[in-house]
Amino acid sequence: MSEGDALPAASAGAPVASPSSEPSSPGDEQRARLALIIALVVATCGLVYELLAGTVASWVLGDTVGQFATVIGLYLGAMGLGSYLSAKVERDVTTRFVLIELVLAVVGGLSVPLLFLVFDRPSVFRAALYGSVLVIGALVGMEIPLLLRVLGERESFRSAVARVLAFDHLGSLLGSVAFAFVLAPYAGALRTGVLIGALNALAALASTWALAPVRRPGALRAASVLVVAMLSALYLAAPALERSVDRDEVRTNSSAQEIRR
Repeated sequence: MSEGDALPAASAGAPVASPSSEPSSPGDEQRARLALIIALVVATCGLVYELLAGTVASWVLGDTVGQFATVIGLYLGAMGLGSYLSAKVERDVTTRFVLIELVLAVVGGLSVPLLFLVFDRPSVFRAALYGSVLVIGALVGMEIPLLLRVLGERESFRSAVARVLAFDHLGSLLGSVAFAFVLAPYAGALRTGVLIGALNALAALASTWALAPVRRPGALRAASVLVVAMLSALYLAAPALERSVDRDEVRTNSSAQEIRR
């Protein structure tokens, strides 16, 4: 055998197989697509929560520009805090992501009904408004970093960042358009908040499959279904709650706040 015959195939330009170049199974591809849909959904929900808070604040407190500026600033600051806190999650990242979605579904879904109940007490309303904005913003800020960590273990981190952020921004666009032209005009603030909370809970439910494995998947799925059922019941009861809140009284309260300024 000559020296040239003994050369390895790699030196002749033959490709070297690597684990990342192996084709993925159809099940893995379906789970990857579902994970991107989850990224789209959570981004849509996060943007709608922000718009809801600003809308309700301007209804009750007046000063639309000031309220939207304050809410957006607090929300973005809270998102930064949430991104920082996500680094503290060192294990069970997927399970923590699902739990965050469930907490966000409850807090976000109940925030507008609770604000409606205290709209006639400005000091309480402000505390509830800004407190909910901080909590929701922090939870939303944790979502994408944790999702990137989960997907980064299954594909190249460069690919995960590109795809997740693309769907994240697309979800924000979808949320803003849906809120302006569909949700706010036809569902109203109260039912929109409850509906978006239920959507977060459905994202949590889907994550138990798309981002598996998770710890105690049966319990997480049961909790997700329970939250969806609770928010669905609240959605059906929303008209009665809306009737109990006199919109003219809300406008009067807003006008009074403007006069005090």
